[in-house]
Formats: sequence, C-alpha cells, structure tokens
Amino acid sequence: MTAALGPHEPPPPPRLTGDEPFIGLDATVRDFWAYAVRDLRSNTTRGFLAEWLVLRAVGATEHQPDWHSFDVLTPSGLRVEVKSSAYLQSWPQKVHSTIRFGGLSAEDWSDEAARPGTRTFNSDVYVFCLQTATRHDDYDPLDVDQWTFFVLSRMAVEGQGRRSLGLSTLDRLTDRLTYAELAAAIEAAGAAGASG
Repeated sequence: MTAALGPHEPPPPPRLTGDEPFIGLDATVRDFWAYAVRDLRSNTTRGFLAEWLVLRAVGATEHQPDWHSFDVLTPSGLRVEVKSSAYLQSWPQKVHSTIRFGGLSAEDWSDEAARPGTRTFNSDVYVFCLQTATRHDDYDPLDVDQWTFFVLSRMAVEGQGRRSLGLSTLDRLTDRLTYAELAAAIEAAGAAGASG
C-alpha cells in the first residue's frame, strides 16, 4: 500500500515516451526534447548525459529529483554524485578548457532537519566524467570511448578538504577508467568507503 502524499508533496513524475502531445499546440514532448537538449556538448546537457551514462552503467532505472543530494542510486543502494567536464565547449574557445570538477559538497535539501547553509559531502561515491575530444571534428558525445571516468569514495573526496578537484589531483588519487570498467569501480569504491 502506498503512503498518502502530503498536501504539498508532488507525486512521482510520469515516464514519458516523447509521443505525448501538448494540449492546444501541434507539438509533442519529443519536439520539446529536440529543442531543449539539441546540443549534447553544452555544459548543462553534458551533465545530464554523464548522469545517464553512469545510471546505465550501474543498471539503475530511475532519475533522481533535481533537489536530491546525489544523482544516481545504484541497485545496491549506493548514492552516486556525477560530475562532468570537457576540453571543448559549445562556444568559441582560444584554448581548451581547464579540467576541474566543482560542487563536491552541497547543502542536503532532502533533509528538512539539516542546518541551512551547511555544506556536506552527501554521496557514497563520486564519479568524474571527462569527455576527452580535443578537436570539434572528432567530438562525438555519443561515443562512450571518448569518455574517461574517475571513481572515488566519499572518504577519498572528503579527505582532499576541497569543494573542487582538478585533473592532476584525480590522476594522483585514482586510475582512469573506461565505460566498461565503471560499474565495478563504483561498487568497489562504495565498499572501500564503507569499510574505511
């Protein structure tokens, strides 16, 4: 039996196929998606793509609400924070972007008892996703071989004492992983964090 929702608690969102029509408009949800996420290189969309890649790697099925303190919940119950970066952006650049992953600690909006303004490390595992293309002619965000992944336990991230990490720090702390290695590395980092 499902618990009754409070007066201001939203129900779970419906799972859309893209074929749903707008009412009073000759358009579908797919038309909106094509508009809203037409460039997978943009910072916002690349972040969603990275989350989705991690979600698929671990076999999770549900997107976490935007206000949750983590991005992916694995079938084994690990809370995963996903960060993304790339050398190339969707705007003109004179040089490649410096690879840095920020926002590692944040307020926990899922806990009403948490003190406002208190930043904490809220995930069991942190996954850093780097789109590695260095020329626009080669950039294919749909090719998982163009992504490199770094996986760290919460303890390892928190131990750095910083809200952001650069590429040299990640290379010092852990190995670069392929997409095929991602799921096992997430479980291993979760187990290491639990035993640490």
